[in-house]
Amino acid sequence: MTATRPAGRAPGRRPGVLFPADPGRRMRMVAAALLIFMAALFVIARHYSGHHAGRGTGWGSASDAAWGYLAAFAEAAMVGGLADWFAVTALFRRPLGLPIPHTAIIPANKDRIADSMAAFLRANFLTHQVVARRLHRLDVAGVLAGYLADPGRAGGRIGDSLSSLMADILATLDPEKVGRPAKALLSRQIERIDLAPLLGQILAGLIADGRHMPVIDSVLRRVGALLEDNEDALRAMIHDRAGTLMRWTRLDDRLANALLDALYALLAETLVDPAHPVRRKIDETLTRLAQDLVSDPAMGARVATLKAEALANPAFSAWLDALWERSRVRLIAVLRAPVAPGGANTGGLGELGAGMAAFGRALGEDPGLRAMVNRFARRSLAGLASRHGDDIVRTVSETVRRWDAGTVTRRIESAVGRDLQFIRINGTLVGGLVGLALHAVERWI
Repeated sequence: MTATRPAGRAPGRRPGVLFPADPGRRMRMVAAALLIFMAALFVIARHYSGHHAGRGTGWGSASDAAWGYLAAFAEAAMVGGLADWFAVTALFRRPLGLPIPHTAIIPANKDRIADSMAAFLRANFLTHQVVARRLHRLDVAGVLAGYLADPGRAGGRIGDSLSSLMADILATLDPEKVGRPAKALLSRQIERIDLAPLLGQILAGLIADGRHMPVIDSVLRRVGALLEDNEDALRAMIHDRAGTLMRWTRLDDRLANALLDALYALLAETLVDPAHPVRRKIDETLTRLAQDLVSDPAMGARVATLKAEALANPAFSAWLDALWERSRVRLIAVLRAPVAPGGANTGGLGELGAGMAAFGRALGEDPGLRAMVNRFARRSLAGLASRHGDDIVRTVSETVRRWDAGTVTRRIESAVGRDLQFIRINGTLVGGLVGLALHAVERWI
């Protein structure tokens, strides 16, 4: 009959006997075995050292001297090993169960250790400077770009479930109950915005980059179309206000034709000439308006008044209601939109997944955007550490305080017990070497 070995068990080993699974326990056994070995060596050395006593002259025979050295080594090694055993054991429990003062240090000072750990964590890891320094080389944007740009990682079943869940939640929500707080939140945020400087900065940026030129061109074309559509009304107005003589001599028609031709020519020249005086005058007016919006308190007060009147207008409230409903319906459609045939796999997120993938690619290709995202991540994480560091360390302290003394002792001993047993081993060997040196000095002085 062939014996079979249980799965997962190494051949030739009996777990828990000669090869305990716990490394700390194994080292305790080694340290204890070394101490027992030194005790046996001391007994043997003392026996043979006395056995050879008186068999020589002077300092005794060479054999007696060697046994003496060995006995001194073993004796000092026992003392060193026992002292370190007592020191290591006293950290976690009372040696031999005796109520010796200043033993079982960790169980007796569990709460103080918890507070010290929390204070150390707060002072050395959860400060704004330390977190910012640690995050300085962290490329959050690069990781995010790689994740979003990879459809297989950003989607899959998780993406399907997430998009379906979000769409179902939005579809079942009461538009009125959810829209009311959303509208109130948006209104409060708009009220807090100092609108005039913001508009001034936006306008100044548009002018500096020349992005206002297409707007001016569009306005000029619109003015031309408006003038053309109302040409008959303008002619009638000139005719009605002209005198009888002008109407009899038809000078009113000539005046209307000349005025309209001049206006059309002015609009055409302004459109085709980027340096036209009318354009320069418009630029000067817009620049002055931008400066007033930023720095003129009177202009700021007028804009604030207009903003308050707009917020109080029922039409604005209706617009917010319609905006929320359109956004909700559109978001549901985006979440439920299937991937187009032959299109890129966006992991089940439809148009939203495609947008996320596009953002990931842009994040990977645009160094400026990547730097901005990394800067925002560093500031946010450092700010979280500063704001919530006390709460984090309080949680650590309270958690350790709730542990019973036995749990704390076992966890700390499991973490550092193996190294502490090396202290016992080293203490045994170093003690023996010191005893050997002292015995040599004693013999030769």
